[in-house]
Amino acid sequence: MYSKFAIAFDDTVKISGERNDSLIPIIWKIKKFLGIGSEKRLATAISEVRDFAIPVIREKKMELSEKSTLESADLLSMIGTTGWVTYLTRLHVSYPLVLSSDTSAGILVYLSDEVKDMVYTHAAICESMRLYPPVQADNKEAAKDDTLPDGTVVKEGEKVTYHPSAMGRMESVWGKDWAEYRPERWLEPERVDEDTKKYWRFVVRDPYSYPVFQAGPRTCLGKEMAFLQMKRVIAEVLRLFRVAPAMAEGVEPVYVSYVTSKMHTGFPVRIQERSQTFSDSCFKL
Repeated sequence: MYSKFAIAFDDTVKISGERNDSLIPIIWKIKKFLGIGSEKRLATAISEVRDFAIPVIREKKMELSEKSTLESADLLSMIGTTGWVTYLTRLHVSYPLVLSSDTSAGILVYLSDEVKDMVYTHAAICESMRLYPPVQADNKEAAKDDTLPDGTVVKEGEKVTYHPSAMGRMESVWGKDWAEYRPERWLEPERVDEDTKKYWRFVVRDPYSYPVFQAGPRTCLGKEMAFLQMKRVIAEVLRLFRVAPAMAEGVEPVYVSYVTSKMHTGFPVRIQERSQTFSDSCFKL
């Protein structure tokens, strides 16, 4: 059932992206009106996504109405109790991430206070999204005539496209080592204990130079929720398993960009339980 949902979700993202990139929008509008081609598939995919998601949300709301305790305080519970829309996020890991050893043992509860000290993990996520942003490019349409800071005139109805993927690779912004995956560029030393353990402080970047979550009044409402989800997934997975790439040496994932970016056919990895020997079982993230 989940596999069917995942395929349907990917189809909705892909077809919606093709709509946005269409040079002649009337074509997809006609296909939608007639219920043919890609628009027929989009309608079917949306229905499949709803068929999967609605019962899950309904069941969780019922559970919360009967027992709202820490036992039921998973991520979906938190979203449901705060009235948020369900966010589906995906972190594509193509470099080793260092997980800070600040997660408590036992059951992990999805509360922001638990992850606020995962500074290095936060930096690793930001650095990953600098090189591979979830949304490669986005655009805005002028509601009225305007002039950009560099003097460029934008007329009402015109679109301005910005490219987070390219901006994350600009030497003028990130320095000569822009191509290097280095989470430390987001950190500065805070203090060193007597046992020489180093503590880091996260350095916030100008969102207009790093517009992965957009900037200003258009900043993504789900930004903090997205970081929360990614940190919790990383903390729980790496606490229990070792994850190693299962691709042949020298082979790199193919970067695919629709509305959101992904790895073509997924990212094959081998999973090893930390208490067991390495497993040859191969999975795709």
